[in-house]
Amino acid sequence: MSERNGLNSPHERYDARVQRRSAVVLKRRVIDQERAQISAALDWAHDDESFERIAALIVAARRRFIFGAAKSFTFASLLAMDLSASLANVTLIDGTIVRPLDVLSDVRNSDVMVAISLARYRRYTIDIALEFARAGGTLVLITDSADAPLVDHAAETIVVNTDSASYANSPTAVAMALHLLATLTSASSKGAGRRMVERDRLADVLGLYAE
Repeated sequence: MSERNGLNSPHERYDARVQRRSAVVLKRRVIDQERAQISAALDWAHDDESFERIAALIVAARRRFIFGAAKSFTFASLLAMDLSASLANVTLIDGTIVRPLDVLSDVRNSDVMVAISLARYRRYTIDIALEFARAGGTLVLITDSADAPLVDHAAETIVVNTDSASYANSPTAVAMALHLLATLTSASSKGAGRRMVERDRLADVLGLYAE
């Protein structure tokens, strides 16, 4: 949980952890905590069976919607990009091209939404994800607290630790969890290899890459 000790906002964390500290001391603190974070996250993920269950839900879905707001939108974009390499019908809800209203007006019980909701929790994410679940879709939640607002409404939840010595919450465990989830999902998808081969062929035809 990233909001423990009552440090709810970046400026509060800045005052408590960063301000008036030398660069050398601060760098050591951040690196030491990130090193511990990586080790703890790997041990936790190794034994957490929710990754396998969530991968199975994503593969079985007819449509997969990935959703997050503010900083969580960056993580949602990463997950959507990785999932789309191996699966069809992966849609990032960006609020402009794909709007929540359009998605919510046509929710089916074969749909899955992966919502990324990290402190401080945006009402926008909570409201949209709740409506998706109420409409009959399956909600998967990636968050940083067992007490996060959407936990009670999700079919499956991954709770990551985002503690940091910095004013910004750590992205380390979040990125690792998304990477692992995308990998397990790809491995479970029968058409993943064929889809990746075709994407590579099209990339060559279209000259997408510099190499």
